[in-house]
Amino acid sequence: MACEACCDLLQPRIMSALIDNGAARGDLAVVRHEGLLMLSVLAVGAVFAMSRNVISSIVSQKFGAELRQELYVKIQSLRMDQIDKFQGGSLVTRETSDVTQLQNFINGLMRMFFKAPVLCVGAVVMSATLDIKTLPVILVIVLVVGAVITASMRLAYPRFARVQAALDNLNTRVREYLAGIRLVKAFRRFGQEAARFSAANDALAGSTIAANRVLAVFSPCMSLTVNLGVAAILLLGARWVGAGAIRVGAVMAFITYLTQILTSLNMISNILNMMVRVRASNERIAAVLNVPAYENPTPDAVLNAPGVLSAHIEFRNVSFNYKDSTGQAALDDISFSLEKGRTLGVIGPTGSGKSTLGSLLMRFYDATGGEILIDGQPLKYIPEKVWRERAAIVPQTAALFTGTIGDNIRWGKNDASDDEMAQAAKSAEAYEFIEAMPEGFGTLIGQNGVNLSGGQKQRVSIARALVRRPDVMVLDDCTSALDMVTEAKVRRALRACPMTCVLVTQRIATAMNCDRVLVLENGRQAGFGSHDELMRDCAPYRDIYISQIGQTGTEAVG
Repeated sequence: MACEACCDLLQPRIMSALIDNGAARGDLAVVRHEGLLMLSVLAVGAVFAMSRNVISSIVSQKFGAELRQELYVKIQSLRMDQIDKFQGGSLVTRETSDVTQLQNFINGLMRMFFKAPVLCVGAVVMSATLDIKTLPVILVIVLVVGAVITASMRLAYPRFARVQAALDNLNTRVREYLAGIRLVKAFRRFGQEAARFSAANDALAGSTIAANRVLAVFSPCMSLTVNLGVAAILLLGARWVGAGAIRVGAVMAFITYLTQILTSLNMISNILNMMVRVRASNERIAAVLNVPAYENPTPDAVLNAPGVLSAHIEFRNVSFNYKDSTGQAALDDISFSLEKGRTLGVIGPTGSGKSTLGSLLMRFYDATGGEILIDGQPLKYIPEKVWRERAAIVPQTAALFTGTIGDNIRWGKNDASDDEMAQAAKSAEAYEFIEAMPEGFGTLIGQNGVNLSGGQKQRVSIARALVRRPDVMVLDDCTSALDMVTEAKVRRALRACPMTCVLVTQRIATAMNCDRVLVLENGRQAGFGSHDELMRDCAPYRDIYISQIGQTGTEAVG
């Protein structure tokens, strides 16, 4: 780029010699010599320019790819309480739009910004070496344009920050609509959703217009300043030529150098304006990358030893508050113990903290009070990698990925054999409907399993967790779409697996067949024990039983 700039700076000087020493004197030999020299310099400069464009494109694309990958990996490593700080739409914008802004900035930086200062300073120096009288005019132009650029940056930055925030909001609206499109259609809420999108869209357009208005005002001001300088050089040059103080070729060279200064200042202005936008994007990306990594408070050496975990679960006075929550605690003073290989049913009204308890056990969050113990060892001391290899969860909403059914089941264990996959599907009561499909386990499913029923998706999710052969398994109300007979078969299969199981459920028929039942109410522990003990001693449990089965109902057999 420096060599390219030098080639550009030599051309006006050669042109000046061609006019003054050749054309003005009628010396064709000088004209041919200087003309060939100018063409040669132009050709060399073109080679440097092409090399610069190729290199900048390669570097900027690789930079964008690596930054996007690093950001994606960082997001994957964040804990749930850290992810909760960012909206889902915001993370998508940072991963796509913000990274693209930085990528384009690097491309422009390499193509223009490094060349522009060399060209600008070089043009000033070359003008001064031709004739020192032009230097004051040129310096005034550079100072005025510098002031315009500084004012433009100060005014544009907060406006472009608002543009990115508005883009976040728009992405969030689109994601919410696409995620709930069936619900929107069912409730005929398209008009309301269109109005919400229109408001976000208008806010983005308004923010962008306000930001671009600054650039629209200052860019012509900069061009006007430089063109006034050109007019001044022409006026003064005419007088100097008339007085014999300067030659015509030199005046043309001054004008060319002023044009180069205008070009370089425009380059610098464009890059600095882009920098204003990129600064906002850079801060948003840095906000994710700078989230501190969670470190376990104890060394991993002992905890990584095989056979340390056997999955005896104990909650000791566990409490939990979601960050920035202003309401009551999600869980308050929960205490119970569950032996290895036993099954715990967690039941209670909506909002009682059942799913939160499962999230704490999976270490999506850490308890804010009390301790969760695994084999007498605090769960927070166990490295997440070790714990996640020994525990599995089937979430409340079945989440499947684009690919085959086999791919989704193997998502729980990459190296699972066909026999292991088939056994997991049988235990989840999924084998029969999978084999009935034309491609069996090779059947392609759409995004989030759109071509499967709710019950089929839940059973594939259960199979995905079972193929992992975990020591601890959390099922978060994941059988709600199954009929009672199928659910009973799944429970029997789970009971045959050598693991400690926690079933979060709304169904009393599911809870009553567990070894132990934990009853939650408003985040507090209303009861813990066997079905018979709770029927005798726990009024909330009896109320749930009566409401679902009846005073004289017959207990379901699991």
